[in-house]
Amino acid sequence: MPEPLIVPIRGRAPSLHAESWVAPNASLIGQVTLGARASVWYGATLRAEAEPIEVGAGTNIQDGVTIHVDPGFPVRIGANVSVGHNAVLHGCEVEDGCLIGMGAVILNGAKIGAGSLIAASALVPQGFVVPPRSLVAGVPGKTRRDLSDAEVAHNRHNAQVYQALIELHRDANNS
Repeated sequence: MPEPLIVPIRGRAPSLHAESWVAPNASLIGQVTLGARASVWYGATLRAEAEPIEVGAGTNIQDGVTIHVDPGFPVRIGANVSVGHNAVLHGCEVEDGCLIGMGAVILNGAKIGAGSLIAASALVPQGFVVPPRSLVAGVPGKTRRDLSDAEVAHNRHNAQVYQALIELHRDANNS
């Protein structure tokens, strides 16, 4: 079974918690750190040449996601975040318990407040600050409304579903 692509850059190698999981065709390049029960799924690329990428405990980076940095713009993703298929995160911060929708794009200097939901295909502009527990949708993305307790709970549930899938995929890829 193929191994993930793990590449040190400028003497900085990815650091993976023993309980994290990385799909065999995912790429972690440079100063990437994965917390406990974090997962990086098939075809995702995390590339950190100029600044670090930090992925918190229980966070899932789904299939086809691209995460990249610029000088002065690291990426920090909190705990129990779901980053949906084919999303792009570039030089931004995502606090705990968020759900980033499929195909969403978040640009340099943007900050996504805890428990927020970024809708599928939304574009969060450079430097945009999203208040906690907010829904952002559109191109360019705008804060549409506050999230209900049930919606915030759904964000957490989505992260838990991906945590439960880690063992299934770890076992399937080791057989």
